[in-house]
Amino acid sequence: MTIEQTLHQRSNTSCELCGGKEGLSVYQVPPYTDDNAEHALLLCATCRTQIEAPEKVDANHWRCLNESMWSTVPAVQVMAWRMLNLLRAEGWPQDLLDMLYLDEETLAWAEAQGDGTGSEETLQHRDCNGVELQAGDTVTIIKDLNVKGSSLVAKRGTAVRNISLVRDNAEQIEGRVEGQQIVILTKFVKRLN
Repeated sequence: MTIEQTLHQRSNTSCELCGGKEGLSVYQVPPYTDDNAEHALLLCATCRTQIEAPEKVDANHWRCLNESMWSTVPAVQVMAWRMLNLLRAEGWPQDLLDMLYLDEETLAWAEAQGDGTGSEETLQHRDCNGVELQAGDTVTIIKDLNVKGSSLVAKRGTAVRNISLVRDNAEQIEGRVEGQQIVILTKFVKRLN
């Protein structure tokens, strides 16, 4: 039986991360490049594209990891861990990471590519007073802000709850003001204790 046939049988002809059925192909989980089904996954085109091009990642797509991270297949656990680490600034992935258990060998494999230890870990979002912001924090706007592309003015003193951090820009956060999701510069907010 070929590696592809083995993976189709193991996954019931579904993407092993999201369960999709379209555009399935074999993906060797780095650093392995051998033809061993234990080191490979059957992935849909969407998952594969986002894994291979992290700048195209759609965080909402990866909510599927809430289920697939519990797989008993080490390759699935490794990719779930890597994607959750990549997205941990979103808030919800950190909660899943806190629940995910990997044995020592699987964790070493997951960390083998340096995932979770790169520049994102050093990227820190700080408010106007230099206090570090975390996903899920509540902040107060310190200045009236005109929201680009709308007539909304975010007023000084407005509390923005459950913020999310912009993954690749330490000077921006996202939050909901008057029901509208907006991007706010960190220099215009103060973290509430």
